[in-house]
Amino acid sequence: MRKIQFANGEYYHLYNRGVDKRRIFQDSRDFERFLLSMDLLSDQNDGLMIAWRDYKENNPEAELPDFPLLKKKRKKLVEFVCYCLNPNHYHLVVKQLDERGIERFMHKLGTSHTNYFNTKNKRTGALFQGRFKAIRIKSNSKLLYLSAYVNMNHFIHGFRQKEWKYSSLLEYLGKRKSGLCNKKIIMGQFEDIADYKKFLDENAIYMKEKKEDEKYLLE
Repeated sequence: MRKIQFANGEYYHLYNRGVDKRRIFQDSRDFERFLLSMDLLSDQNDGLMIAWRDYKENNPEAELPDFPLLKKKRKKLVEFVCYCLNPNHYHLVVKQLDERGIERFMHKLGTSHTNYFNTKNKRTGALFQGRFKAIRIKSNSKLLYLSAYVNMNHFIHGFRQKEWKYSSLLEYLGKRKSGLCNKKIIMGQFEDIADYKKFLDENAIYMKEKKEDEKYLLE
């Protein structure tokens, strides 16, 4: 049983990695499907992934906004603040919106990606290293700090692409129009994008230097 108790309206840092540190995203298709899963599986209504797959088969040129089931008012389990998908692990910062929303969403997300990955790669067994990890974000300063840690996580881990497209960073920098995240809680505390980018850059360099003590960074 988890020590942490998830509560509506509270913010949490969620993360997990591949078993034996293996890659859980092998190509762009894997990354993009996981992002799609984040969107569709965070809904209180089940079955949206299967419904979208069937709709896409009959409407190959359709984009997600065309999906009729999404034109109705969505009822979300969680609200995304920021995220980063790296080849062998991911980070999410979310706010719980519905009772047991995080548990329900993360169960659906983990199961969906494991089934997809195993079918694609003709393998069986666990893909992730146990249950997802969760830390309640207890202060506004920690929420801001984690927004930098997650948005810049690809860079912090030493990858060359500083503006990694499989994270919410481009949403925060105004370089991607639509996205999964509600940025208001973060961006409302900065004068503009340039002010937040300065905050990101300053903190990312420090975090990269402290990466060897990752437990300190996460908690």
